[in-house]
Amino acid sequence: MKIVSVVGARPEFIQAMPVSRAICASHQEILVHTGQHYDYKMSQQFFDELEIPSPHYNLGVGSASQSRQTAEIMVSMEEVLLKEMPDYVIVRGDTNSTLSAALVASKLGIPYAHIEAGERSFNRHMPEEVNRLVVDSLADRHFCVSQAAVRHLQAEGISDSVFQVGDVMLDALLFTRPMARARSNVLQRLELQPQKYSLATIHRAANTDDPLRLGTILSSLSQTGETIVLPMHPRARKVLESLDLHLNDALRIIDPVGYFDMLTLEENARLIATDSGGVQREAYYMSIPCLTLRDETEWVATIETGWNKLVGADQEMILKNWFNFSPPGEHPPIYGIGNAAQRIAEILSTRVMQELNPIVFKNHFNSL
Repeated sequence: MKIVSVVGARPEFIQAMPVSRAICASHQEILVHTGQHYDYKMSQQFFDELEIPSPHYNLGVGSASQSRQTAEIMVSMEEVLLKEMPDYVIVRGDTNSTLSAALVASKLGIPYAHIEAGERSFNRHMPEEVNRLVVDSLADRHFCVSQAAVRHLQAEGISDSVFQVGDVMLDALLFTRPMARARSNVLQRLELQPQKYSLATIHRAANTDDPLRLGTILSSLSQTGETIVLPMHPRARKVLESLDLHLNDALRIIDPVGYFDMLTLEENARLIATDSGGVQREAYYMSIPCLTLRDETEWVATIETGWNKLVGADQEMILKNWFNFSPPGEHPPIYGIGNAAQRIAEILSTRVMQELNPIVFKNHFNSL
């Protein structure tokens, strides 16, 4: 079976690695990089470190408005799919790359699977939420991280094509963490001691495109007085340069880092503050307390377990919880056990079985 696998942003590069390893054992994979993340430290460095083969296609769309970026990806993606005519397309997450590939595949009548299906913030002002809703409404296979995602899809009338497989981000972390520990020297480069600093990431448009909101978050981080490492997304840095902020030197703003360095910074941090869904989950998998710089999150189980807390861009909430947030001792496996990629490959491999007897097939895989 020929499968076109689409990536465009950092979380998708990470997700692609374990899935590619699983499906390439018995299928042909055509990897398409849309170029949504085009900076070396946001893109190619992840391919190099994770030993992901060079993409067969790089669409090179770069940065643009939501509509323009989506349209440009669609035009180029249509050319790729018409040339390759795959049996299946794989999209993942909630980016413009995800939406664009899903729309083109659907219009061409090519079935596609959505990894991380069913996640919902219930905030339609977020571009990512709109992307999720559209992609899930058209998908032929929905691979869910959690039971909550399954319930969200059921509430939207989607059930027969839904499979709870766990989180491929966990697969990637378990596979690469030993390599990160062996290869990354980021703590030495930045002169950091384990548990003597915190880590922050800010990249969501709701935070980076709103100067007031971004300024409040950065000012709050600065006021903690703790050493905080902040790998700065290019979009956020542009906004920061336009703000008249006087930040404490303890807030160390650095360029984006590679995956191994990021895992090392996460694993050794006392606390993580982020607006990234992927970083929220990585914090949970490594048992690091997390403050989420958003007003809602798709990853509600991390909140329910007590390991993650929503603080938004509220200065009082950020400062109140910075040194006082303390997760419980319990740490259940809320998003699987690290075999999601293999389960996805098995489900796609037995597509014919599902067409012959869909009820038996679905019950078989959801019982694993």
